[in-house]
Amino acid sequence: MKGHIRERSPGKWAIILDLRDPETGKRKRKWHTFAGTKREAQKECARLITAIGGGDYVEPAKETVAAFLDRWLEHVRTLISPRSHERYAELARKNIVPLLGNAVLTSLRPEQISAAYAKALVSGRRDGTGGLAPRSVHHMHRILRQALGQAVKWRVLARNPADAVDPPKVERIKMRALDANETATLLAHFRQTRMFVPVLLGVLCGLRRGEVTAMRWRAVDFATGHLAIVESTEQTKAGIRTKDTKSGRSRRVALPSLAVEELRRHRARQAEELLKLGVRLTDDDHVFAQADGRPVQPNSLTHEFTRILALSKTLPRVRFHDLRHSHATQMLANGVHPKIAQERLGHSSIAITLDLYSHVLPGMQEDAAAKVDAALRAAIDRSAG
Repeated sequence: MKGHIRERSPGKWAIILDLRDPETGKRKRKWHTFAGTKREAQKECARLITAIGGGDYVEPAKETVAAFLDRWLEHVRTLISPRSHERYAELARKNIVPLLGNAVLTSLRPEQISAAYAKALVSGRRDGTGGLAPRSVHHMHRILRQALGQAVKWRVLARNPADAVDPPKVERIKMRALDANETATLLAHFRQTRMFVPVLLGVLCGLRRGEVTAMRWRAVDFATGHLAIVESTEQTKAGIRTKDTKSGRSRRVALPSLAVEELRRHRARQAEELLKLGVRLTDDDHVFAQADGRPVQPNSLTHEFTRILALSKTLPRVRFHDLRHSHATQMLANGVHPKIAQERLGHSSIAITLDLYSHVLPGMQEDAAAKVDAALRAAIDRSAG
């Protein structure tokens, strides 16, 4: 098996591979187009010869990155949630395709991807007002790398060019957690609104937005004081759908006595409200619902929370999801074991909990060191006595 290169124009090369047809034994040639220096073209020629000998050779094709991404998006449609698929499609078609869509897939090189990321950071916004945030470009990289990884599995590509590209560094978003005093003020501010119960479940139980909007009264066990978190709601362009929780597992959350008392009062008020409409409240009704008992959309919850919070002149402007962070931070700061925090929050592993709330751990370590020190000193004193 042989191969050689031929210069077509400055910086443009033809790589010609001499092969034998395994069925007929006749000689045939395969042509590859390459852009780069002569040395790089020679290396690419050698790589292709090695790939053919090792059975890893991929036939050159004219499919563009844009066409392949469409094919890949259709492939993953049944493998991910509808909301995730919408996000994947948006990133692929509105961010990646304008930069790389016309490139031939089999000719895509790491330097092209790096250049596309650099351009996105400077002028990637679709409205033409500037560049994308590093986090957005990082999401682009994650999607492109996943798609090209599938191309390798399908033997469309010999290797994934995105593996050789480093996405921009993303600084972790600083979470804003409310302290106990701020939490009390928050609850007082929302008490006379329909958003009081969602806020209560956020700061006292750490529930996610979708878990709040999905919860039905059958999930509330007043006898034992527990919540059963078994499902969540997701808002897509097609409407609202019920799905499993984020971790894929259900969990039981112990209710503080304050939450039990408020939920009892809320259920009684809701029953009276529905009765005026000629409807009897059942365990199948949603805990957080509209006046006529219909469920609330997750996006509507967020908008209403933001609107009511803005009426306060003293409370910090936090997101609804920050109530969950506040619950976690207050638990850990008060000595609750991280494993218990993980179970209440519904994280799939304790590593996620420790990673997200590592900023709370230094104070916990100091407290632990002080307790160990006190216990050991007491033992030493008893031994000396």
